[in-house]
Amino acid sequence: MTDTNVERARRLDCATLSDAMDKLGIEGVCRGIKPRDHGFRLAGRAFTVLYGPVDAVNPGTVGDYVDDMRPGEIAVLDNGGREDCTVWGDILTQFAHTRGLGGTVIDGPCRDVHLCLELGYPIYSRSYSMKTGKDRVEVNATQVPVSIGGARVRPGDILIGDADGVVVLPRELEDRILEVAEQIHEAEAAIRKLVAEGATITEARAKLNYHKLQTAKS
Repeated sequence: MTDTNVERARRLDCATLSDAMDKLGIEGVCRGIKPRDHGFRLAGRAFTVLYGPVDAVNPGTVGDYVDDMRPGEIAVLDNGGREDCTVWGDILTQFAHTRGLGGTVIDGPCRDVHLCLELGYPIYSRSYSMKTGKDRVEVNATQVPVSIGGARVRPGDILIGDADGVVVLPRELEDRILEVAEQIHEAEAAIRKLVAEGATITEARAKLNYHKLQTAKS
């Protein structure tokens, strides 16, 4: 079944969605989270994973949660922004690509970058490195609220990624965010058309009330 709001969001870029959230007073930018390739696009609903330091007495797993994910879902991995170990590599990339997952977002590094580039599987992370997370971190919980680049992500929230990074649309606010973002998108398209027809930036922006598009409502 088609997820209408995911498809609406997929047609918008992160900058437009960020502007809409600024207007509505919503913080949804995952700061510092970047695509491993600027050509990657990502759109889907979050399957969240919270990591923590490994339990030396009863060590847990790192990546078995992917067996529970559905096609199109985004693996959203909160590794606390730590840079000393990864929680995603080539085996998970291969499985996720084969399974039809929508992509992976990591607050922390990934590794085996070559395979996501080869397969075109979208990975967004804070960085990349080669140090394994095995025996260093483990999954503490799945499908719980997590923090990615300072933004709160809950299970089922929409995530959109492009060359600029990742934004998250809180589920209970997604309809309003999309409505405002679509208005901004249409106005900016009209401005570009006016400029192409010879109008000045000043004239085009004034005609479309550009300076009020992203201004927060009082």
